[in-house]
Amino acid sequence: MTTGPRGGRAHLPPLFHEVLPGDRTRLNSVLPDVRMDRDHASPQSRALKASEIYDQPGYLLRRTHQVATAAFSQANADVDLTAVQFAALLHIRDTPGIDATRLAEAICFDRTTIGRLEAKGLIIRREGSLDKRTKQLRITARGSDLLTKVEQRVPAISDTILAPLNAAERQELLRLLTVLERHFPGQGGGGATKDDS
Repeated sequence: MTTGPRGGRAHLPPLFHEVLPGDRTRLNSVLPDVRMDRDHASPQSRALKASEIYDQPGYLLRRTHQVATAAFSQANADVDLTAVQFAALLHIRDTPGIDATRLAEAICFDRTTIGRLEAKGLIIRREGSLDKRTKQLRITARGSDLLTKVEQRVPAISDTILAPLNAAERQELLRLLTVLERHFPGQGGGGATKDDS
């Protein structure tokens, strides 16, 4: 597995680049029209009905994320690993010596994920050869064995999530999700999302 062009992101199956709720500060810079509509809304604007929430992209993406998370959890009920931790472990294995900052940027989550993997004995931290303050991350034998087990289940998990769609629909859905994900800049780093485990 190789690293991708976006911050060293490994080539995970598309559904494991989770659709994440954006940080408000980061999104404000790319959603000026939404802020303008909100700030200048007319008092006569029609109120949103409760039943209409089910057609909103935020609701649909959140529900789809819940489905994807549940599918991963059910398929891996015998191991103590979340989808986010799986992504982190995959990056650490494929990029030996990656530091915590680059890893957080690559998976768009904060560093608490690293602490949890270390506590489980799945990774170790070592001082950098050039900068002792930098901690390089490496997968342990236990982590490697667990990763091998989980990654074999990924195709079946993706099939479960995409079960209602035919081949063309699956391809189109992943294309559109990729367009959305790449549209919003500044992922990772200070705006990284908290681990959901």
